[in-house]
Amino acid sequence: MKPSLVLSTILLTLTILFLANIDGCHGKIVQFIFGDSLSDVGNNRYLTRSLAQASLPWYGIDFGNGLPNGRFSNGRTVADIIGDQTGLPRPPAFLDPSLSEDVILENGVNYASGGGGILNETGGLFIQRFSLNKQIELFQGTQELIKSKIGEDSAAKFFQEARYVVALGSNDFINNYLMPVYSDSWNYNDQTFIDYLMETLQGQLKLLHRSGARELMVFGLGPMGCIPLQRVLSTSGDCQDRTNKLALSFNKETSKLVNNLSAQLANASYKFGDAYDVVSDVISNPHKYGFNNSDSPCCSFGRIRPALTCVPASILCKDRSKYVFWDEYHPSDSANELIAKELIKKLGFVRVDQNNVPAPAPSIDGDVAPSPDD
Repeated sequence: MKPSLVLSTILLTLTILFLANIDGCHGKIVQFIFGDSLSDVGNNRYLTRSLAQASLPWYGIDFGNGLPNGRFSNGRTVADIIGDQTGLPRPPAFLDPSLSEDVILENGVNYASGGGGILNETGGLFIQRFSLNKQIELFQGTQELIKSKIGEDSAAKFFQEARYVVALGSNDFINNYLMPVYSDSWNYNDQTFIDYLMETLQGQLKLLHRSGARELMVFGLGPMGCIPLQRVLSTSGDCQDRTNKLALSFNKETSKLVNNLSAQLANASYKFGDAYDVVSDVISNPHKYGFNNSDSPCCSFGRIRPALTCVPASILCKDRSKYVFWDEYHPSDSANELIAKELIKKLGFVRVDQNNVPAPAPSIDGDVAPSPDD
């Protein structure tokens, strides 16, 4: 082989290796997810003193091998489904022992924690949980790891191209403001508490922007006064009107905040994802959407309620795909899919240029012990 040809071959090989290395470092768009139990994919499993756990059967029964995986559902989260449908990888839990710099570059990270809230004091009764402030602190530590791995400039590009999800707020009401054991319940009224939340959230979203977040979506709250736990606490079994009004007020103020920040912050594309109306309609008219039950959990102790979590001794409904709620707090996989599709439609999400194929909805067995109500 001629020397010139050998040199050309070496140069070509080095160029290919260089480009492959760049692509492996920061050519892939990933997600960073901040949230509570609606988005947790396993962080609380490793918070051994946390009382907010999804570590027992029947959680995860319709996901993968059917064993508990840290998701507070029978299947996928809304963030899972949106990521699948838009071609983004599913980020592992921050506390997953397999997490490494290479995994982060390939998949991003999920910092969501059951019981966590916008406020540090929220969910204190759960002992251990990551508040949003703590989740952002962990994200900043992640950034330092990636800077050490690929350099500051490449890391800046990687984080600015990533997608960000912030999905908290329900615990700030249900496991804080609406519980008299928390001081916030007597230090604020409905409006001043929402003002407090907005002031806190604004600082957190600005901090994420300073840390590189440019493409960010904030999830709104659903009709949280209609979750089974809220219904069973009333004598009539109806939705709690005040709780739903708080969710609507939160959504209204958060939408304004997100729009203002998107206009004010450099290169920011911040969006607010609101599925309140469609979830409310599903709860009011379940049969219209293919559900049979929208007021009680699929996984329960039958008539002995509330059972705050799903445990091995619980009775499962006959057909999990027909229930809007999985347990007293959380939607089922089928409901999460409906919510995700509504958000994708409202916000006009398109698939990123990655060859990920959306994971199918889980097949749901019908051969489980039926609820006494079935």
